Amino acid sequence: MQKIRILWADDEIDLLKPHIMFLEQKGYEVDTVTNGDDALDQIDESSYDIVFLDENMPGLTGLETLTEIKEKEANLPVVMITKSEEEYIMEDAIGQKISDYLIKPVNPNQILLSIKRNLDAKRLVSEKTQINYQQEFRKIGMELMDLRNHEDWSEMYKKLVGWELRMDELDESGMQEILQTQKTEANHLFSKFIEDEYEGWLNDANADRPVLSHELLRKYLIPQLSPERSTYLFVIDNLRYDQWKVLAPILSEYFAVEEEHLYYSILPTATQFARNALFSGLMPREIHKRYPEWWVHDNEEGAKNGHEDDLLGELLKRSGKDYKFSYHKVLRLDYGKKLASNLKNLQQNALNVIVYNFVDMLSHAKTDMDMIKELADDDKAYRSLTLSWFRNSPLLEMLRDLANTDARVFITTDHGTINVGEPTKVVGDREVNTNLRYKQGKNLSYEGKDAYAVSDPERIGLPKPNVSTKYLFAKDDLFFAYPNNYNHYVKYYRNTYQHGGISLEEVLVPFVELRAK
Repeated sequence: MQKIRILWADDEIDLLKPHIMFLEQKGYEVDTVTNGDDALDQIDESSYDIVFLDENMPGLTGLETLTEIKEKEANLPVVMITKSEEEYIMEDAIGQKISDYLIKPVNPNQILLSIKRNLDAKRLVSEKTQINYQQEFRKIGMELMDLRNHEDWSEMYKKLVGWELRMDELDESGMQEILQTQKTEANHLFSKFIEDEYEGWLNDANADRPVLSHELLRKYLIPQLSPERSTYLFVIDNLRYDQWKVLAPILSEYFAVEEEHLYYSILPTATQFARNALFSGLMPREIHKRYPEWWVHDNEEGAKNGHEDDLLGELLKRSGKDYKFSYHKVLRLDYGKKLASNLKNLQQNALNVIVYNFVDMLSHAKTDMDMIKELADDDKAYRSLTLSWFRNSPLLEMLRDLANTDARVFITTDHGTINVGEPTKVVGDREVNTNLRYKQGKNLSYEGKDAYAVSDPERIGLPKPNVSTKYLFAKDDLFFAYPNNYNHYVKYYRNTYQHGGISLEEVLVPFVELRAK
């Protein structure tokens, strides 16, 4: 292994010989200089892994030398060492992105710790993470076989996402593959759990059931509404729990998380069903029954979510909260910017709902655009792309502005999405819908083990366009494919993000209440 090379610049370097010898005994190669000019010359001539820089040297000061070093080698770690504890020196050094800051006198172990923190941290964290996951692997496997209820599954999903995010920081593909295998097994068992429990949740008043889409606002948001204080609900279409967890650190500068819940999206985990249920407080069958003019079946022409604001207004009336509210759907960047600039005008409303469609459009774009397929090849890349969008979005601008008000702020979604892998064959007539994760139709032939089949849709709160309509929900990461032109179909849709079926990613989604700091 190549030795780590250190440059140490200090006008009293002779007094530091014991420190130098200590580092050399540890296997490090150390070059020394006594001033900033010589340090810059050394950096021009040689390659170093880290620089220790005295702040108070004759000629160029440490801060001046630091500026020159960063112009030459922006990513070279520099540790500032000084006798002074003056705040402005610390702030200047930190502002120039030093890697560490030590106060004299320093002992050899402080220097060694700084080296390891800056150069070995990634390796040490990687090794520790791998060891911890290896220890956890067997435990998770045993827990998966013993999950009994919806709360158990929520906690398991949080645990798996937590490990995913920790693995994102590593370059160890082998461990990521093992985790993905365990997550695949979890989704297989979760599909069975939903198949066994879902109908009971909707028909047994005494069932121990989770909060479902149509109950979400009544439970967590509507009780807090008041005309004296404005509330903002941001619904980011298709936002998965893992995506929320990578956005949360950005918001932590402005907000604390007051409450964070995982609720269960209804089936199908598709916008037409899940989001209409969310805003109406009703299951789709009841929406169709009460407001037939606002419901459009899969096989009918017309906007499937064209009356969300009307449904929300009716929900508020039924809840005794018939307050002034606004509803906005952001489909384009220019509209998002316009809404952000006019945000203060919404403060007069008791409730402001903002539906943000970017993440949903991103998932669909992966199917249609080769460039997005490359940028979001897997879940890690998909999370990264979502984070990049959020950092530069009008949505973040709106949230930052709201952090300076007394408004209540909530973030949620209607359903998640899953990166589909393998196809499962389905046969139906021309009236069958086109969604890859659920099918609705009269004559459906399919692989029994691959789908949750419901022959009486009304039992799970869904409308029935025809007396013989059946629903199929794809399990695991499967997607429905027709036998004709099968190979082309499979090649086109494999490794794309789809929703409508049963998976942890699609069903278990976040509802978050934020409190401005």
